[in-house]
Amino acid sequence: MISERAGDRGDAQGIAPDGHEIRVVLADDQALVRGSFRLLIDHTPGFICVGEASTGRQAVEVARREEPDVLLMDVRMPDMDGVEATRAICQGPHAIETKVIMLTTFDLDEYVMGGFRAGASGFLLKDVMPRDLIEGIRSVVAGDRLIAPAPLARLIDAYVAAPERPVTPLPQITGREREVLVLVARGLSNDQIAVRLGVTMSTVKTHINRLLNKLGGRDRTHLVIAAYESGLR
Repeated sequence: MISERAGDRGDAQGIAPDGHEIRVVLADDQALVRGSFRLLIDHTPGFICVGEASTGRQAVEVARREEPDVLLMDVRMPDMDGVEATRAICQGPHAIETKVIMLTTFDLDEYVMGGFRAGASGFLLKDVMPRDLIEGIRSVVAGDRLIAPAPLARLIDAYVAAPERPVTPLPQITGREREVLVLVARGLSNDQIAVRLGVTMSTVKTHINRLLNKLGGRDRTHLVIAAYESGLR
């Protein structure tokens, strides 16, 4: 599991940065899976399960009603798949602040890319260790991006290995922001970017926050996708 710090964390027990319990909704079409996750959530200090859904449409309804901190979203669900449900939750006029972590047994890049384009903040396989899932939820609540190592490595490899192609102009970003965007897409950490560009960590964070605002991203993974789709090298 990979996460990149983007803000202040809650305490080690799972309390959100503003001091409340981390509220979680579970969306999966298998009752046994939901029951297992609920057992883990409800028995972890600082966490509470506030709802469940067995279809994508129910997931959207429960999320809008409860506005949880995090929604664990299965990719393959009836009525509305997880990607479409995530888009309904994270984008458009009815978007809410809930962070979506997509969970699936299928390690396919189309799900990863589709999920992040829809607004998901994380992607993990269902065989994730319980402690890693809990830590992943904490990370996402703190503002980090979260992605299983294998899909992340392939995403970065695809960016680096892709043939040269016409660049889609991004006139709203400065030259320095473009440099930072390219380095983020290549998988460099904030520390590495600061060293490469000869600037402070604070400056790097400022550029990344501006890029997220200008490009409509929720986390660093969205910057990787934006750079890849814009043809930046």
